Amino acid sequence: MSNPVGWFEIYVQDMTRAKAFYEGVFGFKLERMPDPKLEYWMFPMEREGKGSGGALCKYEGFPSGKNSVLVYFTCEDCAVQEGRVKKLGGRVEKPKMSIGEYGFISLVYDTEGNMIGLHSTK
Repeated sequence: MSNPVGWFEIYVQDMTRAKAFYEGVFGFKLERMPDPKLEYWMFPMEREGKGSGGALCKYEGFPSGKNSVLVYFTCEDCAVQEGRVKKLGGRVEKPKMSIGEYGFISLVYDTEGNMIGLHSTK
C-alpha cells in the first residue's frame, strides 16, 4: 500500500510572508501554479516519489489557522528547521522531542497561525 495522503494545502492570508517563511525554514523554492481564482504556490515534489505533494493556497473565504489538519514535513534533523522558525516570524509550540522508535518531532506555528509538524529520525 502506498501512503494514503495524496495532496495537502496550507491556507494563508499573506502569501508573500508565508512563502518567505516556508522557503526560509526548509531552504527550497515554491513554484507558482497559475489559477485565476486563487494564489497557489506548490512545494517541490517528485510525481513518482514517496510522500505527498502540496501547496500554499490563498483563497477568499477560507481563512488560515482554523482547521484541524496537521501536516508533518520530513527533515534530516528537525532541530535545524525548528531553529529557523522564530527568525522567520513563526513560533515553536513543542521543541524537538523523542517519539521513541519513530524518531523526533517539533510542533511549530507558521506566520499565518497554522501549526505544522517537523519530523526526523535523528
